[in-house]
Amino acid sequence: MNIAVLSPDKEIFNGEITSVKVPGLGGQFEILKGHAAIVSSLGEGTVRILKKDGDKMSFTIEKGFIEVLNNEVSLLVQGLQD
Repeated sequence: MNIAVLSPDKEIFNGEITSVKVPGLGGQFEILKGHAAIVSSLGEGTVRILKKDGDKMSFTIEKGFIEVLNNEVSLLVQGLQD
């Protein structure tokens, strides 16, 4: 599964992942390979990415959106804090 993580001013990460956990408005949820198509608003919280090579990446956001379609994940975030 591929992900593109973008903020208003730069691309944060683009590559293959195993999973991503995001802070949805109703609580945290995880996207895995084969996930149904979805578009969702995100709230304040931590985004956790497990890369295909096993490395982990995490950062805090204030808000954003996630779109999943055919194992392609687009994550648009604002208020990024490492």
